Amino acid sequence: MGKKIGNKAMMFGAIGGTIPDLDVFVGRLLYNNEIDINAFHRGFMHSIVFAIMAAFILGWILHRLYDKGNKRHGTTSLQDWRWLFFLSIFTHPILDSFTPYGTQLFLPFTNYRVAFNTISVVDPLYTIPFLLCLIIAMFFRRNNKWRKTFVRAGWFISCFYLVLTTVNKIYIDSVFKQTLKDKGIVYTRYQCQPSILNNILWYGIAESEDRYYTAYYSLFDRDEKFSNWHELPKNHDLIPINHKDIKTLRWFSKDFYNVVPKENGMFQYNDLRYPMLNADDPNSSVFSFTIYKNGERWDLKPFEGKPPSREDFNMFIKRIKGI
Repeated sequence: MGKKIGNKAMMFGAIGGTIPDLDVFVGRLLYNNEIDINAFHRGFMHSIVFAIMAAFILGWILHRLYDKGNKRHGTTSLQDWRWLFFLSIFTHPILDSFTPYGTQLFLPFTNYRVAFNTISVVDPLYTIPFLLCLIIAMFFRRNNKWRKTFVRAGWFISCFYLVLTTVNKIYIDSVFKQTLKDKGIVYTRYQCQPSILNNILWYGIAESEDRYYTAYYSLFDRDEKFSNWHELPKNHDLIPINHKDIKTLRWFSKDFYNVVPKENGMFQYNDLRYPMLNADDPNSSVFSFTIYKNGERWDLKPFEGKPPSREDFNMFIKRIKGI
């Protein structure tokens, strides 16, 4: 499409690639309970079925709108537009599946959340080189050989980095399991994932019968083992874990969560799939909610991301460096 409509192909591709995340707004139109809204994100609009349906509909609409006039008529086909939207929409949830958040790729057949846990939800080393290559390509004419070169370079670099994160993940899993064995920790399951904004500092969590064990490992650490260990009580008995809304939250966090009582009958629900910003402070969780009983249902206050303190941020940088 780039050869046929130039930079407009990038624009429409960017639009297509953004569409799945519009479920953040669609969820608020469909639901008034924050737990339902939270569960809707990365749901059907991130599925393979949605990518196919949206590509057929949007491809037809854009082809009808674009294929007009003497200059444009016949320059693109309906198939061109459908492929453009399918690939831009479909590759979005595929990439999301490599993050710890999880993506319901196979809805409506199953609500299983695919999460390979190899890359952070936001990783500049993936995004920036890819973006720079596309921006440079925009300054060349559509048939210039350098345009294709930079587009392919951006694609190759980003894919190579994604493969590298997968290799890191395999290595990190082996280090975490060996460290658990060395420490004599008996666990039923574990999970490892990178911390935020990088693929160097990794976070591991292991579950036992009544608690979780969390720890960190940087690729710059001198010793090949996890450190900064914390034991976190589950406290699952503080809330009705079989209530429909609580079960939704449990499903959302893959049952890696603990509960901390707060004032006025409210609770802090910590999604422990995500690390603490400060490896030495178990209360610096980057993904926690305040949940409360609202009539017959449970609800949560909208996520209020707090900026990290200077101390937490400095500790985070030091831990990445292996200090």
